[in-house]
Amino acid sequence: MITLSLLHPVKQIPAQVWKFENESVIRIGRSTDNHVILYSAVVSRHHVELRRVGANWEIVNLGTNGTYLEGKRITQVPATDGAVIRLARSGPNIKIRLGAENQDEPPTTGLVSDRTVMQPPSDLPQAPTEITRGAQGNPPEQFNPSNARPEVQNPASQRSIPVPPHLKLPDQLPDSPA
Repeated sequence: MITLSLLHPVKQIPAQVWKFENESVIRIGRSTDNHVILYSAVVSRHHVELRRVGANWEIVNLGTNGTYLEGKRITQVPATDGAVIRLARSGPNIKIRLGAENQDEPPTTGLVSDRTVMQPPSDLPQAPTEITRGAQGNPPEQFNPSNARPEVQNPASQRSIPVPPHLKLPDQLPDSPA
């Protein structure tokens, strides 16, 4: 059995866990045909593979931005129990556990061979909302009806303008002698 844990970017504790029992190759990347799908701008479509070699596993980099083990860029290295790989210099960390199930990890979110999509951790701080500024860098004024300019009456609209007979409605025409 091999267990992969996506580590929380700050706390370095498992945020998501995948377990595989009978796979000979496990692919990690952005593409939906991977076993582990991670949506990150620095992760390649097919970023890294874990390959079973006899009773052991090896880590093979496929990504353009590289895969790092203990801060060093790798191409192909043997996997060791407890190893943490980073996908790209600033990408997500994946902890590799080999062998029997580890009891100190949270329940799995993806079962054997499930293709599970990484969701952003819900306890990360939210980005500040943008505040729209007025013309001189001040917050825009709120509309207040009491400050609104009173409506100006147009004296011309109150004048009576004669309507030509061809535009009058039939009930407005003078009675014609019959």
